[in-house]
Amino acid sequence: MKKLRSHTVGIDSGDVILFSDYEDGGEMWTGRGQRERRRHIKFSEKYKEPPTVQLSPSLWDLDATTIMRADVEAEAVTKTGFDMVFRTWGDTRIARIRIAWMAIGEMSELDDWDVT
Repeated sequence: MKKLRSHTVGIDSGDVILFSDYEDGGEMWTGRGQRERRRHIKFSEKYKEPPTVQLSPSLWDLDATTIMRADVEAEAVTKTGFDMVFRTWGDTRIARIRIAWMAIGEMSELDDWDVT
């Protein structure tokens, strides 16, 4: 459990089309086996500590003749951003995907002292 010690909590969010491979014959649509896409997401403000980040698909456009296999993960979460990672494998064919994200964490306050 993450405990916040500040009265100032920041919630940042977004909705990102991670890829659209159907239009140009990209590997998520035409490929097989292990495949991965990444995108670095920058927060609108810097958090005091790395926040908790939640991801969820907000648009799936899949081939109905293959099995849906997917892993969506936030990696390398820092005070300023994170890497949005989508993975699939096998014969899964994905035309496009949009992923919604939300970050919740402690923000600095005006009277905080930065002692290094």
